[in-house]
Parts: sequence; structure tokens; C-alpha cells
Amino acid sequence: MPCPATAFFACYDLRALGREQRLAPAWRPHRLRALKTDIAKPPNAGRRASNIRYAPTHSAQDKQAEIIVTMLLDPSVKYRPFPQVELPDRRWPSNIITKAPRWLSTDMRDGNQALIDPMDSEKKQRFFDLLCRIGVKEIEVGFPCATEFDFISGLIRDGKVPQDVTVQVLTQARRDLIETTFQSLKGAPRAIVHVYNAVSPAWRRIVFGMDRKDIKQIAIDAAKILRDEAAKQPDTEWMFQYSPETFSTAELDFSLECCEAVMDILQPTADRPLILNLPATVEAATPNIYADQVEWMCRHISARDKVVISLHTHNDRGTGVAAAELGMMAGADRVEGCLLGNGERTGNCDLVTVALNMYTQGVHPQLDFSDIDEIVNTVEYCTNIKVHPRTPYAGDLVFTAFSGSHQDAIKKGFAAQQARNDQQWDVPYLPIDPMDLGRDYEAVIRVNSQSGKGGVAWVLEQDKGFKLPKKMQADFSRVVQALADESSRELNAADIWGAFRAHYHLDAEQPVKLVDYHEGLAVPGGSGRSFVGRIEMRGEARSISGRGNGLISSVLAALRDGLSVEMDVVDYSEHAIGAGTDVQAAAYVECVSADGVKVFGVGLDQDVATASVRAALSAANGLLARRG
Repeated sequence: MPCPATAFFACYDLRALGREQRLAPAWRPHRLRALKTDIAKPPNAGRRASNIRYAPTHSAQDKQAEIIVTMLLDPSVKYRPFPQVELPDRRWPSNIITKAPRWLSTDMRDGNQALIDPMDSEKKQRFFDLLCRIGVKEIEVGFPCATEFDFISGLIRDGKVPQDVTVQVLTQARRDLIETTFQSLKGAPRAIVHVYNAVSPAWRRIVFGMDRKDIKQIAIDAAKILRDEAAKQPDTEWMFQYSPETFSTAELDFSLECCEAVMDILQPTADRPLILNLPATVEAATPNIYADQVEWMCRHISARDKVVISLHTHNDRGTGVAAAELGMMAGADRVEGCLLGNGERTGNCDLVTVALNMYTQGVHPQLDFSDIDEIVNTVEYCTNIKVHPRTPYAGDLVFTAFSGSHQDAIKKGFAAQQARNDQQWDVPYLPIDPMDLGRDYEAVIRVNSQSGKGGVAWVLEQDKGFKLPKKMQADFSRVVQALADESSRELNAADIWGAFRAHYHLDAEQPVKLVDYHEGLAVPGGSGRSFVGRIEMRGEARSISGRGNGLISSVLAALRDGLSVEMDVVDYSEHAIGAGTDVQAAAYVECVSADGVKVFGVGLDQDVATASVRAALSAANGLLARRG
């Protein structure tokens, strides 16, 4: 029998030991499972015991157990809900985003410091150039007191910063670090120096062991050093940014107190405002609470017209983008983040997503993502992190539908868009036109075992120009479905085209093959038509002829009389493929045999009449193939 629970918990402090520490190496090859009833619930854990393991020993009486601790049954004993902000007359829920914010990219600082392998100088330069090309005007290029001093000073010395771009650098609120930061910017025409210190209760208590007065004094002292160092380099247009770091988990009145103290020292003006960054250093609440915090600060700051309210959201709860958007609605002027959401832990706010969300609402973000693939490729190269295929706007699969119902709606949406002939975008499942981001429509619909007739028809139309009738779409989709099931993979355009040619007997080895033909009036001066053709049937040359009301009916008569293939036409359609001298005609027939078998045929030729003849022979080949 296992040892009593009390003895077990006397031996193992589950709160102090890691999972592998609690399982001694000698036990690991002999992990045995027991029933939960074999051991009592510890008095203070409140946890679910999902695994109980025993250590095999020489004595059964000495056998000990270990519980692998999982999620709390009652998380409220460990975690507290984030408090609401007292803001009963909040205004942000009624606001909308009507213009682009000021953008700051922190890819080269916050993003870079989160990489397993930080960027070298070549990658930093490549990333910097990309940010300039897409129109980012404020770029945080690094932490001069860490490893970026040479790169930052080199950018300035070598004149690599465009005239309309301002570099920003980050420093902690320490004299030596601030002085080194100013040294790295020597000779810059303009620059933003960003200083920060953490202000939240946890940091005051756990990290610094300081009270409010001490923390505020750090901010005041840093502001004085900023002011004095800037005065030593009067040829540079200096701008300052202050961050009450951990703002999102700090008391609002204390964050305001620190910001006001910094403003008192730096004396910002409407023409030379101070940037106040309100970071969600760790995202700890729903984005509406962050919006409340931002609105509260905007409404309580003493000189709102002399400050720029900047947002720096992280994605710990998966709502970094939403927090930034609601923060803009709450009155913020500026958004900080990284392209495609790189950053520490779960990442920073994704600037691409925020910007293109605005774009889809008719507001130009003043950033150019016309070549989204270049952006993805550069970010992946510089960060060595693959962009997830489902990343909004930028992922490989974000404009792709595999589901049959989705494909059908998208196909109909494109058809309606063409017929409507206006610029207003309205295509189901596609919130943005992929063309606006430099992507074509070929990958919008892709075919696998989940796809339907609309998706198959779309691929054929995009790849070869065929616009299959609805009933023919259903007929061919069954062929593609079978092929997808058999291959257990996605089918590409070549796969689908090959299946199409084989199923409708467009290949050279078709059983009945047209050599040439002649058509004319059945009777001189009459209304009927005649068809006289030379064909090859399984390699044997033959002549067939027939009469009918029109060309197709006369072809069917010839097939009946010459080959004993009897069919009636149920439906016929045709359309042009291409334009100018390269135009071809595609013809489609739906036929039913004398014994009720339905077959479809397709013909392609530069001459529409010949395309019709080929379509009828395609259907005849389908019927002959079924008969074996």
C-alpha cells in the first residue's frame, strides 16, 4: 500500500519543487499510475490530482507517491480579477478612428531584444531600410547602452537616416546611461530620447524596495538629466519621451503624478510636446480597461495640448491589437509596436494588423503595405521567425478558402463585383482585396478534400479561363473530390487541369478524335444543317455524317448513325477565353443518352463552331468510356 498522504506531503513540498525535481531520476523508468483514491487531497492545494506516481522500492511499505499538479479547481484563490476604472461617463465607446496615428516601430529595440539570435548590423540596416520604405517616420533603433551604440552612431555618421525620419533611443533613468545615450546621437539633426522607470506597486515593493516618493524622484532626476544633456548639443532638435513603465498595472493617480513631475521639469509646449507613453508592459486586463486608463489620463493630464499620448501594448492576453485600437478611440495620438507582432513573451502590438484594420474601414494608415510579401520575407530573414500562415493580412493562407461553401461564396462575390463594376469592395470572406497588398487571386481558393464545386471551378477559371456551367461544376467536383481523397493532399492547378483533360477526354488518346469536318445546308435553300466529318475511332479512320436543325444536332445525328452513340442535348453554352488575336472559344454541352445516362462535354478551339463539335465529341467519348 502507498504511504499515507500526510507522510507524502511531509516529504514533498509541491509548491517549492519543480515537476522533474519531484520525480527522482531512479523513478522515471518505472512511472506507475494509481487511482486518485489512493491518496488524500492535500489540505491547502485546491488542485486537481491528474496523475499519482509511485516510486518502486525494495519494500512495498516504503513506496511513495507523487502528484503531478495541474490547473487549480478554483483559480480565484491564486488570481484576482483586475479592478475596473472609475469612469462612469467614459466616452471612448462612442468614438471611431478617423485618422492615422503617429506610428513608432520598436522592431529594432523591443523586437530585437526578444530574439533568440538578435539581429547583426546587416540585418538591422535591412530592417531599418524596410521601415523607411513603408513610411514609418519614427523608429526606435535601439538601446545605446546595451549593444547598439555603434550601430546608432553609425546611422547618423553615415547619413543613413532620411530627412523625414526621426530615430528614437531608449534608456533607463540613470545618469550614466542617459549620458551615453546622448553620446550615441551626436550630430543627429533630430532625435527622440525615451526614458522610463517602473511605477507599479509590485515593482516598487519587490524589485526596488522603494515607496512612491522614491520612484517619483527617479523620474524627476532623469528629466533633469535629459534637459541638461540636450542643452549641451543645441544643434540637434531634441524631443523627449517618458514612460511610466508598468502603467497598465499601476495606480492611475500615481502614473499621473510621475508624468506631471516630468512635465514640470521639461516644460513642453504645443510646438515641442512631450511624448507620454502609457505602456501595457504586461497585458493584465481586457482591452476596455486599458482604454479606460488611457481616457482617464487624457482627461486628467494638466496640459493635454502639450503632450502626445503614445500607446505601447503587449499581447499577453492576445488582445494587444484591440487594446491599441480602443486606446486610440480613448484619445491616444501615437501607436508603438512591431511589424507582424514580434516582441517579448507573446509579442508587441502588430502594426500591420492595426494599420490594415484601419484601411479596411476606409481610413488610410499612411503606411504602405502594397508589397506585403516583401515585408514578410524581410521580417522572417531579419528575425529568423516564421510568420504564421494565419497571421492577419500577411499569412500565406489568410486569403485562402478550402471549404466548399466558402469557395462558392467567394466565387459568387467576385462575379458580383465584376458585374457591379464599382470600386466598393464587397466580397464574402475577404475583408480586403488581396490585390491591394500585392497578391493575386490565384491562391484565394485552393482545393483539397474539403473543397466544393465552386472552388474547383474557380481554379479552372483562374488558371485556364474556363467558366463551367453549374451542373458541369458538380460533375467535375466529384472527380476532384475522389482524386483529393486518394492523394490525401492539396491539389494544385496542374493536378486539376490534368484531371479535367482526362475526364472530358481532351487528351490525344481520346477514343473518338476529330480529324476535320464540313458543314452545310441539309437541303439547298432549306433551314436544316448537315455535318460530314472524318474521325479516328481508336486509331481507325472513319467518315460519319448526319443532318439536323443546327450544327450540334447534325453532329449528334452523325454520331448516332455512324457510331451508334445516341444522345440528346439538354444544355449548351459557350464563352470566349482571352482577347485579341489569341482569343479562343470554349463550348460546353450537357447530354443525356437513350438509356438516361447524363454526360458532359467540353470543346476548345479558335473557331466557335469547331469548339461546339469538339464538345459534342467530348460527351460521346464520356458515354463510350462508361460503356467500356
